[in-house]
Amino acid sequence: MNEVLRPFLGKFVVVYLDDILVYSSNHDAHLNHLQQLFEVLREQKLYGKIEKCTFMQREIGFLGFIISDEVVKVDPSKVEAIFSWPVPKTITEVRSFHGLASFYRRFINNFSTLLAPITECTKHGRFVWSDAAQKAFELVKEKMCNTPILALPDFTKPFEVECDASGTGIGAVLIQCGKPIAYFSEKLNQAKLNYSTFDNEFYAMVRALNHWSHYLRPQAFVLHSDHESLKYIHGQHKLSARHAKWVEFLQSFNFVAKYKAGKANIVADALSRRHLLLSMVDSKVLGFELIKEFYVLDEEMRDLFVATKDGPKDHYHQMEGFLFKGNKLCVPKCPVRDLLIREAHGGGLAGHFGVSKTMELLQEHFSWPHMIKEGARPKSTRHSLFWTL
Repeated sequence: MNEVLRPFLGKFVVVYLDDILVYSSNHDAHLNHLQQLFEVLREQKLYGKIEKCTFMQREIGFLGFIISDEVVKVDPSKVEAIFSWPVPKTITEVRSFHGLASFYRRFINNFSTLLAPITECTKHGRFVWSDAAQKAFELVKEKMCNTPILALPDFTKPFEVECDASGTGIGAVLIQCGKPIAYFSEKLNQAKLNYSTFDNEFYAMVRALNHWSHYLRPQAFVLHSDHESLKYIHGQHKLSARHAKWVEFLQSFNFVAKYKAGKANIVADALSRRHLLLSMVDSKVLGFELIKEFYVLDEEMRDLFVATKDGPKDHYHQMEGFLFKGNKLCVPKCPVRDLLIREAHGGGLAGHFGVSKTMELLQEHFSWPHMIKEGARPKSTRHSLFWTL
């Protein structure tokens, strides 16, 4: 079929086995494209069943996606299959779930890092389903049910790429006109975990550009990064073999490199720093996930929480159901505030973030009204810390 329709491929036809998709910019062009297609099929004595055909659609399901004139979404039937997937009991079942979920990885921020605990279960030839794997399994299914809508690329307009790296992985987002086209992430292996911050940022750029080279090679684009020294890659004179190879690869693209400070690099940071913060706090503070239920009960945060459900507002954003002010996690009025203060006083959080003073630690990573006053209050005057589960 590809050979028969080769003159139309990349112009107005997509073919997969015996499935044919015809796309057009307007009604008249679509009729013309259909006529050309039918003439070729007739010449080759190829016929389709009318009951299996649909025509003149604004939105259509194709190869597991729902495609319209502007956006692409996940097929709801595939989401249902993932959501109803039972807990894996063998390595084979883990790999089956991983394969289906990975098909939609472009829709999910930091997919590789999220799925890491599940992939760990398949190593060493022995199946061990851990608590971390169970949590990751449930989180991936939850995210699949709330997958974002991705915009379709327009090759007449410039692309932008935002890259970032954390201690465990790299992330990137392909953007056009402020809308996400696709997400990319990769969990770092043991060797790359030993890279310097510079090398991790450098590697994130190389991997992102290689992954999206089919989008980026035809024209100039803007490359944003979170590490200022990356602006001066082309000016380096003494390079290691690895750096020289990376620079040679980057020079094959036509781009403008721009530095964006961590707090301004909102989307890419969501792939690393915010996820890392949530993971670290969740591991130290019992009942941390339950703060989501308190946003609507907090008079000072309720309106912001509701307003950011459909997108960022001012400096506020939502990620995984949590409210952020920049890169700071907003903590509503609830017992978790006292738990965080106690952990900070006791060094539990400082051990992760490397901040010695309690209030400096809290102010760097969290936000809530009257934080300093609450942090200085004697322990005996704080709320009792009990959850009803």
